[in-house]
Amino acid sequence: MLPLCVLFLCLMLFTSTAESVSYTYSKEDNLIGNITVYRTKKDDSLIEIGRRFSLGYNEITDANADLDPFLPGHDKDVLIPTKWILPDMQVYEGIVINLPEMRLYYFYKQDSKNMVRTFPIGIGDEGTDTPTGVFKITQKTVNPSWYPPESIRKERPELPAVVPPGPENPLGSHAMRLSGGSYLIHGTNRPWAVGRRVTHGCLRLYPEEMPLLFNMVQIGTKVTIVRQPVKIGQRGDNIFIEVHKIEGNYSYKYFDEAIGLLIKKDLLKKVDTLKLYEAIKNKTGVPVDITEIKTGAIKAPVNFKKSEQLESL
Repeated sequence: MLPLCVLFLCLMLFTSTAESVSYTYSKEDNLIGNITVYRTKKDDSLIEIGRRFSLGYNEITDANADLDPFLPGHDKDVLIPTKWILPDMQVYEGIVINLPEMRLYYFYKQDSKNMVRTFPIGIGDEGTDTPTGVFKITQKTVNPSWYPPESIRKERPELPAVVPPGPENPLGSHAMRLSGGSYLIHGTNRPWAVGRRVTHGCLRLYPEEMPLLFNMVQIGTKVTIVRQPVKIGQRGDNIFIEVHKIEGNYSYKYFDEAIGLLIKKDLLKKVDTLKLYEAIKNKTGVPVDITEIKTGAIKAPVNFKKSEQLESL
């Protein structure tokens, strides 16, 4: 296996062909994108493949848990999970960031159509978590200088007071400041950090994708940061669930949350309970169809006491 430092250097030099695109959406169909399969070529890594398809490290590895992230092998099928359920919001406006899936959604109008574009992100590490809440974009900067905060300089005393624009600048080529002043949405000089919890609270995009978002977003744009490990979606008559692993010191009952969302959306009676259990158990981060197949048989009621047996889920 290649040393990690060599692989990371290769990834920095890798010219991405990221396939981030815009999607239409509606309240009746809150799924976007489609799942495809990629066949590996010699020397492919899941990290390179993920970046090519605008996926973070967490997304490509969770969806392909049976493959080595660095050397998956030649001529292997890799699931490309470019299908997402939109976060559960009363109104879709501006930027919405869902921390458990490490993904940013930007909602906008194009003529009379509701449009969304989505990007993978890196987020705050445990102890320096990215906060939830409602913010606004207050500043946009091209080629920003980085002023390492005192907390980081204590950890890394070799850092200068100011890091100028360039390849050593962790902010990349573009940055947008959130209200409150402490956190930024920015590019990165470490693309392997996208889809990981590695920052001091800021939000990192791939270096080739940050300029795209930067040019779409205006100062004053609303930014809503949420924590939704479980999302429920609909496409036609089909019901989907998307379940993401939670890292860090968070106590979370996936099953109870899923049942609550299904009741809230009046969808519980349409769900196959065994499919629901399986999706929560696997936590692949990929939308799973949990619709009950109609057979004419009378459906047994959901046994809510089973949630006590599934506290680990």
